[in-house]
Amino acid sequence: QVQLVESGGGLVQPGGSLRLSCAASGNIFSISAMGWYRQAPGKQRELVATISSGGSTRYADSVKGRFTISRDNAKNTVYLQMNSLKPEDTAVYYCNVRRIGPDLWGQGTQVTVSS
Repeated sequence: QVQLVESGGGLVQPGGSLRLSCAASGNIFSISAMGWYRQAPGKQRELVATISSGGSTRYADSVKGRFTISRDNAKNTVYLQMNSLKPEDTAVYYCNVRRIGPDLWGQGTQVTVSS
């Protein structure tokens, strides 16, 4: 059994904040990194942020200074704190787990930033 469960999406006004979480459960071995990707209608899926098992982080230029990724290795859970949200952040956000073998993906959670 392998499962990624995402939560925390929703509707928020510009300038607001949301916190996404993704919990990995089941027999997932050799996780090297966890992260978040997003896809807006008509656009390619893009990397938002990643964090390695050692704690190093990487962010898309568009979210630097606004988003923060963190991880609880013991719980195999990754978080994305999103502040100062903009309408262009509107997308479906997908949790990703990098490991030995195929990557794992969450079901996606909708984030809508609108007045």
